[in-house]
Parts: sequence; structure tokens; C-alpha cells
Amino acid sequence: MAKSAKSKHLLTSESYEFLKNYINNPSPVGFETSGQKLWLDYIKPYTDTFFTDPYGSAVGVINPNAAFKVVIEAHADEISWFVNYISPEGFIYLKRNGGVDHQIAPSMRVLVHGKKGPVKAVFGWPAIHTRLNNADSKEPQPKVDNLCLDCGARTKKEVESLGIHIGAVVTYADGFEELAYGNFIGRAFDNRVGGFMIAEVARLLKQNKKKLPFGLYVVNAVQEEIGLRGAEMIARRIKPDVAIITDVTHDTSTPMISKIIQGDTVCGKGPSLTYGPAVHNKLLDLVQKVASKNKIPVQLHAVSRSTGTDTDSFAYSHEGCPSVLISIPLRYMHTTVEMLHKDDIEETVKLMYHTLLEITPKTNLSYF
Repeated sequence: MAKSAKSKHLLTSESYEFLKNYINNPSPVGFETSGQKLWLDYIKPYTDTFFTDPYGSAVGVINPNAAFKVVIEAHADEISWFVNYISPEGFIYLKRNGGVDHQIAPSMRVLVHGKKGPVKAVFGWPAIHTRLNNADSKEPQPKVDNLCLDCGARTKKEVESLGIHIGAVVTYADGFEELAYGNFIGRAFDNRVGGFMIAEVARLLKQNKKKLPFGLYVVNAVQEEIGLRGAEMIARRIKPDVAIITDVTHDTSTPMISKIIQGDTVCGKGPSLTYGPAVHNKLLDLVQKVASKNKIPVQLHAVSRSTGTDTDSFAYSHEGCPSVLISIPLRYMHTTVEMLHKDDIEETVKLMYHTLLEITPKTNLSYF
């Protein structure tokens, strides 16, 4: 794999091969199991033990008997669709599973995950010739109720004979690619890149023989895309003392985005640190000092209420958990060509790693 101009070579070619396989593996909301198995197989050598919860959140643990608990967390699920109706002519209509964007759907290739395995299909869309045949009419716009899949079947019975059923989950087929200048694209970097990065932190701790004075819980949570549900469940179970959450955030340097509203964040300029009510100010200050000490570039971002990430679930769990959000800039979120920069991956891993080396059970996070 080509090296970007600023690459610090922190991560290995084997690491990035895992990332590629991990991105290419479907892991839709509520059906994350296959992706979680891949992730657990990768992280097991770097942890002392692991466990999963009833809905599939996966946790690798270092120092499981320690009283003081620190979490580093990402979410494993990707947006997708559910089969909702099969017409007599064999067209498949859908419902959203998470915040999937209907406007990007026309002509996309998908996999329908039925009872007999994945079935290839496409989002059909009328040809431009047929859409423009009436000068007085407006072009139809894609909507959930006019989008449908064509899997090659011509009757409902033929669709069902392929193992497709109401409730079958549908994912886009697009996968990982490398572009010029250290940029990667793929679907579901939101937020399997986070799962990759926390696994790499565990690998580096093991590789560098670092002994932590606390229990480290490396958490890959499910069902973030429909309301932070997996994080809610696992936070109640672990009851951590500190939580470091990683997710994606918007690169606002592309066309049609207002920096006045969304802030100023750019791929390739380092991880983004969030200010907001759920983010613990003293923990955020510690992270900023770590970044400065280790010459890690960071960007700043503000939210008005919630972060919209699993940070909220951990921050407000049990008696309250000091939590911080370290985000990686991403272009074209919730599309099949989500784009991020290799340097940001490396710097985000480095920031989490060095932050863990600064934290101890005696770290004073009290406001008073």
C-alpha cells in the first residue's frame, strides 16, 4: 500500500490489510456479528480476556482485575436498509435501518442478506429519457417510497425463492479503495475506522510492553446509528471511571457545507477534539496537553447540546463518567465513498495511546 507524504509508519501493512477486510465486511445495525468476530479475532492477541453482551457489543480487556476502569470505544454498526415489501412483479421496497441517505441510492449495487446468503441486487431508477418526456413535469426525486431493488426476479415467488424475506437487511456493495495522496474511501468508515483505531492502540500497548495502572476496556459497541443503544448497555455493565470515545466528524472544507454552521475541520490536519456538555473539561484539557507534548496536530469542534455519539451514553451512565470525544475528519458521511486521510488515522491512534499512558487512578478529574 502506498505511503502518504506525512506517514509516521506507526501502523503496519498487516494493520491496514485488516482495515480493508474489516471495511469490506457488512456489519449493519442489529446484524453486526460477522464484523465483531473479525474484530475480536484481530484484537485477542493484544488483550488478556474478552467478553460480549447479549446484543453483540464486543470488549477486549487488559488488566481485568483492576478496580479502576478506563474505556476506549468505537461503534461497529453501519447504516443499511430493511426489506419492507415485495411487489407481485418482484420489485423490493425498503425501510431505513439507521440514517441511510435515500438520495444517493439510485443505481447503487447492494447485497440483500437473506436466509440463503447474500443476493446481489441494484437500486433501479428510470432512464433519463423517460424522466424528461414531459416538458411541463418536474423530474422525480428519489424517496424511500419510490426507490426499489431489482434482483433479477420477475415475480414475488422468484424473489422469495432466493431466500429474500420481509426484514432481510440490505447493505451497499462498495468497499475499500485507496486514492491519491494518502486518502482512503469506502462505506462504513463511520465508524469501523474507530474500531480499527482502538484495536491498534491495544496492539501498540502490547508491542511496546506498556503496563497500565488500570483496567483497559477496548469496546466495540453495536447499534450506535439508531440511538447509541449498544453504548448504553455496555456502559451500564462496565461502569468505567474514564471513557475515551472515537468516532468520525465532518470535513467541512468540501462544497455546499457552511463553516459558519458546521465549524472548520479538514481531513489530513489531525484528529478533532469536541467541546460540549457531555465532554469532561478536565479530561479534554489532559488530552490537549498530551497532543501538545507529543506534537500531535489537533482541530477543535463545538456542539450545542449532545455530541450525537456514544460519548453521551458513557458520560451520563451510572453516576456519571468523565468522557472525551476524539474524532477523525471524514468527507461524504453516510455515503458509499466516505473519505478519510491515513495521517489522521495514525495521529488519532497516537493521541489515544499517549493519553492512556498519562492517565492513572490518581488523575484528578474533579471540578472542585
